[in-house]
Amino acid sequence: MSKADEIFIAMCNSILQDGVSTEGEKVRPKWPDGSFAYTIKKFGIVNRYDLQEEFPAITLRKTYIKSAIDEILWIWQKKSNNIHDLKSSIWDEWADEEGSIGKAYGYQLGVKHHYKEGDMDQVDRVIYDLKNNPYSRRIMTNIYVHQDLSEMHLYPCAYSMTFNVTGDKLNAILNQRSQDVLAAGNWNVVQYAALLMMMAQATGFKPGELVHVIADAHIYDKHVPIIKELIKRETYSAPKVTLNPEVKNFYDFKVEDFTVEDYVTGPQIKDIPIAI
Repeated sequence: MSKADEIFIAMCNSILQDGVSTEGEKVRPKWPDGSFAYTIKKFGIVNRYDLQEEFPAITLRKTYIKSAIDEILWIWQKKSNNIHDLKSSIWDEWADEEGSIGKAYGYQLGVKHHYKEGDMDQVDRVIYDLKNNPYSRRIMTNIYVHQDLSEMHLYPCAYSMTFNVTGDKLNAILNQRSQDVLAAGNWNVVQYAALLMMMAQATGFKPGELVHVIADAHIYDKHVPIIKELIKRETYSAPKVTLNPEVKNFYDFKVEDFTVEDYVTGPQIKDIPIAI
């Protein structure tokens, strides 16, 4: 069993056993048939992943690691808000006819801000600080920009990263306001673990700990039986995920620079109903 499996199973059991149902509340999401999508939720989940111990991919089912990395590069490296720059189709339902998701995600990371050192966007500011002032306690990003929310087709779920250097390791806290545990439970972990690996290598540190804070971790009503079956499955050892050591510039990383080995998993779950 990977540590990620252990954490995922414990989180699911905690939600199922001790969570609170939203049935009867005024909820926003609906199923494709128009019915309200209720959840069992738990407030304030905190999960910790040590990247020196393993790469945090679950083995209960396959997480498409390369696709997750492609999405994080779309947001953090390309700083794009257009699905035509993304290889997967996961954002299609939120895009307009031109492919834009509005002033969301990558758009916010690409906005220039004025600092005393000069004009930089949030990603470049993180890289600058990690290289020039790595022990600062102010190295963070935030894409939940209130003045632009009305122009976002989807409010950011994972909205803030705080980077912290301790010794020779780069650690990070990922803050997420909301998470659909079945659809995105390990996806977000994998992509931000990959981001931490790239940032660490680009700034001369070892990847350390990723702390994932979820304000509202929930399982949708139609997902409950799927989750119950999933967490009873056989588990395997974590995969080995390595990064091309020759790449030192964050903007030079490609999906192909990640090598995934020995990733044995249970069968994939297909056609997961998604609430909108």
